[in-house]
Amino acid sequence: MSKRKDNKKRVLRKGEGQRPDGRYYFKYKDAKGDIHFVYSWKLEPHDVPPTGKKNEESLREMEKKIIRNVEDGILGYDSKLTVLQLVERYLQQKEGMVRHNTLAGYKFVTNILKKEAFGNMPIGHVKLSDARRWLIKLQKKDGRGYSSIHSIRGVLRPAFQMAVEDDMLNKNPFQFELASVVVNDSVTRKAISRAEQRKFLDFVANDRHFSRYYDGIYILFYTGLRISEFVGLTINDIDLKGKKITVDHQLQRKRDMEYIIEEPKTVAGSRTIPITDDVCAAFKRIIMNRKKPKVEPMIDGKVGFLYLDKNGMPMVALHWEKYFQHICQKYNSIYKVQIPKVTPHVCRHTYCSNMAHAGMNPKTLQFLMGHSDISVTLNTYTHTSFELAEQELKKMNNEVVKYT
Repeated sequence: MSKRKDNKKRVLRKGEGQRPDGRYYFKYKDAKGDIHFVYSWKLEPHDVPPTGKKNEESLREMEKKIIRNVEDGILGYDSKLTVLQLVERYLQQKEGMVRHNTLAGYKFVTNILKKEAFGNMPIGHVKLSDARRWLIKLQKKDGRGYSSIHSIRGVLRPAFQMAVEDDMLNKNPFQFELASVVVNDSVTRKAISRAEQRKFLDFVANDRHFSRYYDGIYILFYTGLRISEFVGLTINDIDLKGKKITVDHQLQRKRDMEYIIEEPKTVAGSRTIPITDDVCAAFKRIIMNRKKPKVEPMIDGKVGFLYLDKNGMPMVALHWEKYFQHICQKYNSIYKVQIPKVTPHVCRHTYCSNMAHAGMNPKTLQFLMGHSDISVTLNTYTHTSFELAEQELKKMNNEVVKYT
């Protein structure tokens, strides 16, 4: 029986063939027994494709992967399942398990994949180099920031890992360190100095318009509350006699303007924290000056929110972020010495850094901040500088001299 050969007189293996137009094919059965074909203009890797034809992977290279996958029982290497479809399948498992802002992040990722050619790639065709190139393209060509790309990879990596665990793929093409591929151009949020904090608060206190928000801003600087926790506080959460507040929920507003109450960001976020006399006095003034609405807004059973907007609904994080933005703009339009960007979250950073530099026990600070992991307290929220390092060194030297 004569052996089949291609038009270059090379012997073809079982399952291989060559069409009249010169294109090679390989016929095989998958792990389920279904018949499939793959095609290439090249039989061997060193072959040169015909003029005008794509320089694609050779048939023999494809065969190696296919045979290995069939032996391993991998089902998805020949699947038409696209990257977008895989992500959508993965996210279906998350419905009802995540917060609304996380769902918004998922929608952001799927919307990007719908516009990108990468989203239409069959998952079995995605190599490590493809994943890397696509993320680089998002940053260099499309101008997307590191944090956005981090969020995108944060969905794609577990989605592809699901495919690996479901025996659809051998390897996860997104299993790499993101910083080794794209440049981390995100701006680190920094705490402001005590002097800057005093200037900021003094400016707010003496401003005709923004002074109405002074007590709220003071509380953010001296409690370290997340802004969603602060806007979610109700009168019932504040114990002026016991000088403590209960933080066991946060207030959010969805894009469709629906108000919802959620649990704190972390498990450790539910806490009762002591407050100073000054903070207690600020809460007292807020409650005393609070205008009684015609109808108290109720959000998921919660009533008595501290600040209400012009529509009689609770103020949310966006309100306060805008107030801070306008305060900074007004300050910097008046004074030559500019104040750095201050946001509600900068208040939280500043509180944590101030407490750390004052010598507070790290575990105590972790509790007050509502962090589940102390490394967040130590590494993310405590900032130092030459001046602070110099002060610490002098302090330590003085202690050594005292005991020698």
